[in-house]
Formats: sequence, C-alpha cells, structure tokens
Amino acid sequence: MSADPRHPTPGLARFGGIPLGDHSGTTSVSDHGPSTPETGGADSGTTRVSVLLAEDEESFVEALVIGLGREGFDVTVATNGNEALARFEEVRPDLVLLDIMLPKLSGIDVCRAIRARSSVPIIMVTAKSTEIDTVVGLEVGADDYVTKPYRLRELVARMRAVLRRAPGSGSAPGGGEDGGDVVTVGEVVVDVDRHRVFVRDAEVLLRRKEFDLLALLIDNAGRVLTRDTLIDRVWGTDYVGDTKTLDVHIKRLRAHVELDPSNPAIITTVRGVGYRFERPVGR
Repeated sequence: MSADPRHPTPGLARFGGIPLGDHSGTTSVSDHGPSTPETGGADSGTTRVSVLLAEDEESFVEALVIGLGREGFDVTVATNGNEALARFEEVRPDLVLLDIMLPKLSGIDVCRAIRARSSVPIIMVTAKSTEIDTVVGLEVGADDYVTKPYRLRELVARMRAVLRRAPGSGSAPGGGEDGGDVVTVGEVVVDVDRHRVFVRDAEVLLRRKEFDLLALLIDNAGRVLTRDTLIDRVWGTDYVGDTKTLDVHIKRLRAHVELDPSNPAIITTVRGVGYRFERPVGR
C-alpha cells in the first residue's frame, strides 16, 4: 500500500508513541520538517533511501509511510512474511524494518532468509519486550531492534545509524587507523582492508558488525575495552539501544574464534568493565 506523505490521512494522530500533526510536542514529525536520511535537508539533492517495511498492523503502516516519507525515505510495504521476501527481491531496499510477528512467515524466518543472501541492514520491530525475542532477532542476523511503542525520532535515529555502518557508506567503525594492515594475534588473523578473518588457518565468515567488533578488539589486544567504548566505536555514539546487542555479538565471535566458547580464553570478560582480546602468554 502507499500513502502520499504530503497529505496525511485524517485520524492518524498517533502510532507507537509518535504524535502526527501535533505541533505542541517535541516529537511532532512536522516540527522537524522534511529531511533526507543523512543530511537532514529536504532539498539537498541526496538520493532517497529505499526502505522495506514488513508490518501487518494497518495503523502502524500508514503512519510510518507518512512519517518516514517526511524524513526522506521511500517506503515499500509488505503485510506478511511471504510478501516481504517477494518485495525484497523486487525492490532490493537499502534497509528493512521487520516486524517479528508477521502472518504466514514470521519476522525471524524472514530475517534469516534475507540474511542468507544479503547484508542489508535489518531492524526488528516488535510489540514484545522480553529478552528472548531480542536475542533471537539478533542471533539470526538483525542489526538492531526497536520495541513498540516507540517514537519516530528514535526509529529514524536507529535507521540512520545502521545505514552509516552499512558497506559502501564510507564508515567502517572499528577498522583502526591503518585500514590496510593485517593484524595477527595468536591464531587469529584479521585483514581489515580485504575484510577477511582466519582462525587457525581456516577462513571464517563474519557479519559486518562482528567483523568491526573483532577488528577493534584485536587492534587493542591485551587491553581491556569498556562496554561503552565498544558500543561507541562499533555501533556509534548515537546508538540508543541497550548492551544486550554487544553481548550477543561477543557470543557470536567466541563461537568463531574459541576452541571452547563456553570457556573463552581468547575474548575474555573483565567483570564490571568490558572485554579483552588476550595475547598469547609470553608475547
């Protein structure tokens, strides 16, 4: 379905905590005026970003098409999981907003299917707030998540953050200053320039932020990096989520680099502080 962002549908006063057409509050979409996803200027000439919105609640769909249209996004809508996969192949969007509770095929299954063929940024949107839903979404490849109800400002901030981190965006958090260097610590080799990782002479395939996180840790091998430092460097200083995202990515990395992920000896936890990539004894 589609809607013209210049002509809001009457009665769409609010969705998920987002006031539309209310000029009295700081979260009113119209308070900020139209903007492009990166520059914030409606007439800057920046190419509009395409977004696939997989959502079955009509009120959310209509309000998001309006709100995101005003923020400079072109929105394609799918109302069930099978349609989401079909629209993804047709549109090849720059970003996917994926509700976890879709009919016909769940958001988790859609995320898994998309991630198997593409590294497009995916933000899970859910009415659930339990930790298990968040963790499952991140485990199957989502880049971030947002829980209903939410404010449009928060959602757009998360969208812009994951787009900046996407391949080809010019941003590679955690890559270090010497982007062409190959860093070797123990049995782990990270080729930052070629975006390749080898563990015990075998290449392992990492998702984008897994690679960014590993590159940052190994570049600071032997030093403790705080949770705040890791989140700021990999997810950006404007990240507005919680630290479960970091924990999930650390767990994924350990599965790749540790001989026994349940008893990590390479990426260790410094309780109450953060994480450290351990140097081999004697080095």
